[in-house]
Amino acid sequence: MSRPQEIREFLRSRRARLTPADVGLPIKTGSRRVAGLRREELAMLAGVSVDYYTRLEQGRATGASEQVLGAVADALRLDALERRHLFALVKPVTDAAGDRPPRARAAVRMMLDALDPVPAVLHGPCLEVVAMNRMGKVLLDDFEAMPPGERNMVRWMFLNPKARSVYPDWDEVAAQMVAILRLAAGHDVHNPRLALLVDELTERSPRFAHFWDDYMVFQHTHGTKRFHHDVVGTMSINYESLVPPTDPHLSLIIYSAATGSPSEEKLRTLASWADNR
Repeated sequence: MSRPQEIREFLRSRRARLTPADVGLPIKTGSRRVAGLRREELAMLAGVSVDYYTRLEQGRATGASEQVLGAVADALRLDALERRHLFALVKPVTDAAGDRPPRARAAVRMMLDALDPVPAVLHGPCLEVVAMNRMGKVLLDDFEAMPPGERNMVRWMFLNPKARSVYPDWDEVAAQMVAILRLAAGHDVHNPRLALLVDELTERSPRFAHFWDDYMVFQHTHGTKRFHHDVVGTMSINYESLVPPTDPHLSLIIYSAATGSPSEEKLRTLASWADNR
């Protein structure tokens, strides 16, 4: 998808989720031909002309000032992440590194192994699995045994049946992964690898296509997810995402369980099982 298309669909989706009542505008009688706010209503709230907002939504106002973009973001009631996404779409920063598959330095790979038996995974901005330690493979799947073109968390989530077993809350996690991919697309629209991945998943997975059309954005920072393994059952696992200072395109995800919890004991049992198999 081109950058103008990304801008158009993102702004349209955010207009569609607001009603006049949501933003304090009077509700006029008669039918409305569009879902949510009209362009002229949004333009009025943002303090810009209808023509200017129309050009912005069509991706033809790439020189928009930060003040104008901020006013539009306020009118659309964007959260902090959505606001950054809008700025990245309209005022992109060229980054040639995005054209190359992400790689990990040898020292980072050694750090992953040193973390074991704590599960850890290193991935790129489009959830490409760059490296993982032994317990990461046990908790999720052995991505390093897959063909290089298939080592992607989103691809695995929608095309590998094992993902639904690993994640009891598959729908929630799958939607988040697509939103992470959408955020990456806003920063790197011209990435050919990303375009091929989206095209493949849109064609092969109706659920992916549904989530992709929601235009939601999500940043993988920290939280708790449920994981299932046949050996120990279901566990509640915390995750923390860290960005190596010298490798800002990579994210190191570290998984742990709350101290003293049943899930911590299950994670220990799983590590012992992995040692002895």
